[in-house]
Amino acid sequence: MKKNKIIPGILAVILALSLVFGQGCITFTSPLSTTPVSTNVTAPPPINPSWTPPASIVTTNQIKELPSIADVVALVKPSVVAINTQVVSYDFFNRPYTQEGAGSGWIIDSAGIIVTNNHVVEGANSITVTLDNGASYTAVVSGVATDTLNDLAILKINAGNLPALKVGDSKALRVGDWVVAIGNALGQGIRATEGIVSREGVSLDVDQGETLYDLIETSAAINPGNSGGPLVNLAGEVIGITSAKVAQIGVEGMGYAISTESATPIIQELVNKGYVTRPWLGVGLYTVDQLAIRQLDLAVDSGVVLVEIVPGSPADRAGLQRGDVVVEIDGQAVTEVQEFTRILHASEIGQPLEVKYWRGSTEYTTTVTPAQSPQP
Repeated sequence: MKKNKIIPGILAVILALSLVFGQGCITFTSPLSTTPVSTNVTAPPPINPSWTPPASIVTTNQIKELPSIADVVALVKPSVVAINTQVVSYDFFNRPYTQEGAGSGWIIDSAGIIVTNNHVVEGANSITVTLDNGASYTAVVSGVATDTLNDLAILKINAGNLPALKVGDSKALRVGDWVVAIGNALGQGIRATEGIVSREGVSLDVDQGETLYDLIETSAAINPGNSGGPLVNLAGEVIGITSAKVAQIGVEGMGYAISTESATPIIQELVNKGYVTRPWLGVGLYTVDQLAIRQLDLAVDSGVVLVEIVPGSPADRAGLQRGDVVVEIDGQAVTEVQEFTRILHASEIGQPLEVKYWRGSTEYTTTVTPAQSPQP
């Protein structure tokens, strides 16, 4: 009885195995091999057979306490103002409409003197300044002193005993130093963002033919409305005036501020005189390009074309003419308008400059003595 039960079971197992292997569900066409495939790569010679990694150093103070940003904000925020403007613009049918703008500023003098950017107030017919305590004042538009070249402006409001900020030394900054940007971000009230100094001495093209120099680049988040606000160090001292931001798709935003080293002398002139004086030649400029080469039949392929000569100006007295192409000033090559402007502004009023230029197919050299720029 037991044999009759076992034999059918064995037969069933044998039948099942035969079905599995007989159907060829898995087929090995070649035997498995554990031998590694040769890559025919020769190992490089040892760099230093006796080298060992440097020993780990255990210290108890590797992580220092981060600075208190709250203390800096509490010190600076009362001196930061929100600036709201109204500008009259015109639509496609030349119908006027009012366009509103928002920016920031900071109090540099307790008597109501406020620093901001030129582009914050440019073209405005109404300027409202709101203090941190909520008090609002109207700035007289005709009394605004501006410097378009460095994107700076000075406002005056009828107020006193205001909390003025201290100006720090931007030359003492190092890449990696902590900084705080405070301003009227997005026009939604004063707020603060922190970051570090990423670069110093940066030049940035902010518009066609307009370049800002000696900028501080920071990782602190800067948004529309921050313009004109202060960039401060951990002592609460202003070391820069927020001016521009670069934000591209796929690129982390980079904020920029005009260093106080560059801004302070300009601010003083704007307060003292209402305008800034610079070395002046009395010329209009155009960077040589293919269009200029074809239309003017130029003999050179780089330089700066003089497209205007002010009568009686230093350039006029030096014998320069419209159509001349300046290629060198004071021993420095000139290939574009920005270089011409930078060299000129770095010169001194009354100090002669040697200028090399082309007129037609001939190169000439003359001496030009910059004068003080005329009052706007």
